[in-house]
Amino acid sequence: MRLFLALIAALAAMVTAAPTLAQSAGIVRVRIVTSEGPIVVALDTRRAPKTSANFLAYVDDERFDGTSFYRAARRKTDPRYGFIQGGISTDARRILPPFSHEPTTRTGISHLDATISMARRSEADSAGGNFFLTVGATPNMDARGDYEGYAAFGRVVSGMATVRRILALPTAGGSGAMKGQMIRRPVSIITARRLDGTPKPTGRPKPWLLGIRR
Repeated sequence: MRLFLALIAALAAMVTAAPTLAQSAGIVRVRIVTSEGPIVVALDTRRAPKTSANFLAYVDDERFDGTSFYRAARRKTDPRYGFIQGGISTDARRILPPFSHEPTTRTGISHLDATISMARRSEADSAGGNFFLTVGATPNMDARGDYEGYAAFGRVVSGMATVRRILALPTAGGSGAMKGQMIRRPVSIITARRLDGTPKPTGRPKPWLLGIRR
């Protein structure tokens, strides 16, 4: 009986300590609740500190609440693979200041299956409130030579079934690199909340909330 009780106590201690161990390794988990189901991502704040801090600022300010996954980019050779993109899209009311690009050559975080990375315009330091989740490895997004690539900063640790469902949704419209990739009925991002650590809101204005009763 004593051995059984000791075992239970040890297991409880391990469960309690798990978030602390994750944080000590620089991992912060965020749960994204969508209209297609939940997704949990683990951000590598040690290897990609600036990119992770930017994403967490959007999370802690609740800037992702009420936005959507609006793009599903499927491979032409095999539509089961590709990536989905979400965030604030072009909503300037939600955007935070830009930050320095952290290429994969610096962080060592490659674009493998289930990677979270920052979307951006053509210039390297233009990432902001939009991100993407990969289905299958996408090494073409890694930095190489003069190509800066995209800033991968963590992994999907739960909810890949949700990611795959979103990737498979009907698409149309768009232009340029996004032609034919816009989800016809965007998937709502209901909430995005950190599971580890204490929220640190930026204190910046939230103009998108004006006129909304909460």
